[in-house]
Amino acid sequence: MGLTKSEIFTKDQNEIASIAKVLGHPARVAILQHLFKIKSCVCGDLVEEIGLAQPTISQHLKELKKLGFIKGNIEGTSVCYCIDVDNWSKMKSFLIQFLNQDLTNTTCC
Repeated sequence: MGLTKSEIFTKDQNEIASIAKVLGHPARVAILQHLFKIKSCVCGDLVEEIGLAQPTISQHLKELKKLGFIKGNIEGTSVCYCIDVDNWSKMKSFLIQFLNQDLTNTTCC
């Protein structure tokens, strides 16, 4: 597989692609939905809730954290995760702006 040549695209285009990539896995969507549902931090029950192995959950959490969807705090021997409300709001606004584009010319095809 070749390089994506992300440098030829705008910052916004790369950001949208990054968000789409992170949201492109159902386990990550399930993790986010669970965090929204419980409205608090979660420390260890994601394995039981999502049904995947701990290393797999950890990898998905790493990807969500890297993009800023979630944040984590160390509590004892575990890391507790929650939605990063500020970043979530920014990404949501960013995506809404992109998704609210409308076609003005509908004569194609």
